[in-house]
Amino acid sequence: MMGSSLIQQRPHAQAHDESRLDAIAIIEKKRDGLALTDEEIRFFVNDFTEGRIPDYQAAALLMAVFVNSMSKRETATLTLAMAESGETLDLSGVIGFALDKHSSGGVGDKTSLVVLPLVVSCGAPVAKMSGRGLSYSGGTLDKMESISGFNVSLTKAEFINQVQKHGIVLCGQTANLAPADSKFYALRDVTGTVPSKPLIASSIMSKKIAGGAHGIVLDVKMGQGAFMQTLEDARELAQIMIDIGKAHGRKVTALISDMNQPLGHAVGNALEVKEAIETLHGRGPADFVEHCVVVAGHMLRLAGKSKSNDLSDIRSLLESKLTNGEAWSVFRTLVEAQGGDIRDIEDPGRLPSAPVVVDIPSPRAGYLAAVDARDIGIAALELGAGRHKKDDPVDHAVGLIIHHKVGDIIKVGEPLFTVHARTRAAADQATLQALAAHQWTEQIGLPVFYDTLFSE
Repeated sequence: MMGSSLIQQRPHAQAHDESRLDAIAIIEKKRDGLALTDEEIRFFVNDFTEGRIPDYQAAALLMAVFVNSMSKRETATLTLAMAESGETLDLSGVIGFALDKHSSGGVGDKTSLVVLPLVVSCGAPVAKMSGRGLSYSGGTLDKMESISGFNVSLTKAEFINQVQKHGIVLCGQTANLAPADSKFYALRDVTGTVPSKPLIASSIMSKKIAGGAHGIVLDVKMGQGAFMQTLEDARELAQIMIDIGKAHGRKVTALISDMNQPLGHAVGNALEVKEAIETLHGRGPADFVEHCVVVAGHMLRLAGKSKSNDLSDIRSLLESKLTNGEAWSVFRTLVEAQGGDIRDIEDPGRLPSAPVVVDIPSPRAGYLAAVDARDIGIAALELGAGRHKKDDPVDHAVGLIIHHKVGDIIKVGEPLFTVHARTRAAADQATLQALAAHQWTEQIGLPVFYDTLFSE
């Protein structure tokens, strides 16, 4: 089952030639704003992964890249070097054209829970590896682990077997897949270099390439709750990732989506699972439904099941899958296949629930002008729904339900949001943070998407 056609081992390292390549010289070259050669980049990534270059030198190179950036060629080479730093997965002999999606992180972003079953219900298999949340940005695996027994730690054999049998799998990334990225990310997180666009792009795309994706839809968040605060920055990041994909023979579509307010209403692991379940029964929030339909549609377009860039030839099919129960049936199959307790999703009241639930009324009337996604995300983080450090536990039960979207007209005393907390003190603190996130004005709404960029 796990033959050489599926897993390729990382090539053996070349001998370290001190006269030819030197870590200090590479750091100094990038520090001075010069372009690194492909050989220098591959040498540095390889030797850092193997432990021959210490953390402090890798941190110095990361800062030099943060300050001086990288060219299109440098970024593409860095991406492939990280992708090839460990095992790579080839799914072409298993499911043919392998689809994947990635979100750059957001508040209330439970998209994968709906998009994957939706795509599979339309006849395109999806084998996806996801991550955990860090800071106020939620992680798909944390959400799925709200379901009792759901196993996110599959072996490669289990991963392949499940997608062959059911056409869908959703689990965590193995340690041997793009290990260079994990090592570099751990340093970026503590050296202030996380916002570097070449480093963000190479981190995302190295995992997608190593994971065997042929067609990739990137959901690049823009706004107060995202890494990219402006449309210009989001477009630049999206284009870098598209260029990387093209350089390595991948089809890539990048969507620039709004993260000035939470996506949907639910923020918090079990709360988001409940909202995803509602959406898979045709009862989801309008902005979240639209988001899922567009992302799923572009995945299907890359797989050749839609011919229109505006998705006009497939939108009605996608919408019908959310109302006729077919997407829900695929989600149920996914949960059951990975050991999850089906009773938890058939009766979401069985999912983890917080002991303190408080409804907060609106203190004033008028049009809602803003629901700051970052502030809401931080409120959920402090409740325990997220992590300050990678090894922190999460509380699956806590979070917030934000009842209104920007542009809604609200009456005094109408429910504004609901806090789900472990203690009353924690609920009171979250209330203050969430109230500060709400602002009123005459503004009448925000778009779901701002732009779409294509590689083909």
